[in-house]
Amino acid sequence: MNKRILFSLAAFGFIVSTNAWAHHSFPATYMVSEEIEIEGTLVAFMFRNPHAFVHVNVKDENGEVTRYAVEWGGASALGRQGVTRATFKAGDAVRIWGNPGRNPEDHRLRMQRIERTADGYRWGFKEDEVFD
Repeated sequence: MNKRILFSLAAFGFIVSTNAWAHHSFPATYMVSEEIEIEGTLVAFMFRNPHAFVHVNVKDENGEVTRYAVEWGGASALGRQGVTRATFKAGDAVRIWGNPGRNPEDHRLRMQRIERTADGYRWGFKEDEVFD
């Protein structure tokens, strides 16, 4: 009986520590006190847990294209906010505001707000908030 209890406690500890290790700290990955805006063409929307990702091709003033990976909330949480896997598709023109990654060469953002420019669909904005 004692071996079963010990084994159960060890298994529980392993599961808890694995889940805690797998999740990362946003401030360790992103500069949460800064926000930048990007505008471009959505090339992939990965609607999944634990975090969804949006990949966007952004052209600079010289016409050079850079692909950004934008980390979003998990599919479960986004679904409760009305976002589905059909909300965005490749080819959508989007503007995204987010926290930049700590390594600029990674071209990563942590999603704060997104707008699909063709129809004005918006997520993450307060009701009367406008950005130009």
